Amino acid sequence: MDEAILLVNLGSPESPEPSDVKKYLDEFLMDKHVIDLPYLLRYLLIKGIILNVRPKQSAEAYSLIWTDKSPLIDISEKVQDKLSRISEIPVELAMRYGSPSMESTIEKMVLEHSDLRDLIICPLYPHYAMASTKSVIEHANQIIRDRFPRLTLQYVGPFYNHPDYISVLSKIIEKNLGDSDYLLFSYHGIPVRHVKKMDPNKDHCFKYKDCCHIPNPQCHSICYPHQVKQTTECVANALSLERDKWSWSFQSRLGFDEWLGPSTEDEIKRLAKNGVQKLAICCPSFIADCLETLEEIGIRGNEIFIENGGREFTLIPCLNDDDEWVSTLSKIIKDNIQR
Repeated sequence: MDEAILLVNLGSPESPEPSDVKKYLDEFLMDKHVIDLPYLLRYLLIKGIILNVRPKQSAEAYSLIWTDKSPLIDISEKVQDKLSRISEIPVELAMRYGSPSMESTIEKMVLEHSDLRDLIICPLYPHYAMASTKSVIEHANQIIRDRFPRLTLQYVGPFYNHPDYISVLSKIIEKNLGDSDYLLFSYHGIPVRHVKKMDPNKDHCFKYKDCCHIPNPQCHSICYPHQVKQTTECVANALSLERDKWSWSFQSRLGFDEWLGPSTEDEIKRLAKNGVQKLAICCPSFIADCLETLEEIGIRGNEIFIENGGREFTLIPCLNDDDEWVSTLSKIIKDNIQR
């Protein structure tokens, strides 16, 4: 077999112990695509401040959701297993940070498949962002240049508006929505400067009011806020939601820079104080349930909602290893690659 698929997710610490969390955060936050400061400033910020405080806090959060392994790793492995069963070519799984690493997994694939020539890399992110998709692409390119130059790479692009992705996402949301009064779409946040930096000609993003809805194919192909808004609107249409019954927000802020807004925490408070009694939250930027969905939203978000007057809170699960989603992922990969 001369081609194979490599699924890539974000990654996770080896355990919820502070030492393992610190090691993971060090690798993650030192990525220039995540915290895009000059190296010396990034080093001083992360090594001198963040890694002296955040590992203990994050370890406590991880311990609340940990089973025998990280939920993100466990679910990603199940997706790989199910996809392998229906795929005509080998499927492997790697993490951008932590284990199994992209480099070690590609090496394993090369050793196991001596005729491997074409590697199809599928970042498990529906939406393009500098700190996720771009980081995976540039890291993979470097690995191939340095160690496996005979391999050619193909990348599965963002699938934020793929009809089958919208369909299966909508079905899972509808199945778990129940009698909720309101649906909040919470996406992972990114700094505004990341969006501006990704603007190819630096003449569109945040240059106009509602720029995400002004046609610009070149910009929107790599514009995170445009893509998450498209996902939201597609799902809202698929579910025939009334416009005053849903909104979007952005979670997981870090530091004091301007981030995409509104923040999920502020939006939860606003909705509770404005009389929403039964709130459901989905997190479409995450393919698999993880710390950011299970703890940040499922636990802390729930507490914020109840404290501010809400009554019932529902965390809608991610796509996880749903069978229809795995079939959809197989189709997305086939639709995206060149033959």
